[in-house]
Amino acid sequence: MLHFGALTLCLTFGCAGRSVVPPGAVTKDAAKEITVAAAANLTEAFDEVGRQFTERTGIKVTYSFGGTADLAKQIENDAPFDVFAAADLRHVDQLRDKGLLIAETRAVYARGRLVLWVPSTRAGPRITRLEDLTRADVKNVAIAKPDLAPYGAATVEALRALNLWPRVEVKAVYAQNVSQTKQFASTGNADAAFIPLALVKTGEGEAIEVDEHLHSPINQAIGVVKATNRLEPARRFVDFVLSEEGQALLGRYGYRRPDTSSGESR
Repeated sequence: MLHFGALTLCLTFGCAGRSVVPPGAVTKDAAKEITVAAAANLTEAFDEVGRQFTERTGIKVTYSFGGTADLAKQIENDAPFDVFAAADLRHVDQLRDKGLLIAETRAVYARGRLVLWVPSTRAGPRITRLEDLTRADVKNVAIAKPDLAPYGAATVEALRALNLWPRVEVKAVYAQNVSQTKQFASTGNADAAFIPLALVKTGEGEAIEVDEHLHSPINQAIGVVKATNRLEPARRFVDFVLSEEGQALLGRYGYRRPDTSSGESR
């Protein structure tokens, strides 16, 4: 899998650095940039998506990556975001129902894939299957908080389906989002981590894919924030993510295309 360098990365909405503009007003400069609140699983993929979008349109994209629930709460608190790309459907739909997202822009743009990642730096016997997490030599397993992160919720669901959760729960170390989950394992604070396939880079460890039948589909939705004063460029970004080119870019990072036959695409 090929990955590229990062665009400007904001960890909180406070670093977006936007000036206060009257509602509905769009300056010349504002029309050339947008701020996207994006789930942490998109860190690698959306860097490339944003770069290609900017090349095509001249519109600069600044990201605020974080946990889906945290980003949704920031939008409720009037964070200056133009687009919200979540790791699930629920938080996008809740914001839409509260009138905080433009309803007709809501769309499912990807289906994520969950893996158990073991860093190459880990010493000891190999971990090759989920059942190995119950071994005595496995002390800690990193999981994104299930109440904040859809990938964390899918992890618990899958482990319950395999009747492994009681034995893994006692070893769990919880992270705020999937990026932090990976960090726990990469720094030696966990033996393994449940993370999106999209965050796994070639040569940095072993990824054991979790059977998708063990958990609910990780469908991910996107939408334009209603309070945006950059409506046109925000819509163009959503359209690009949903376009053939955008979908192909996401596919490089392991995302599956949304199942349009189920009616979940909108």
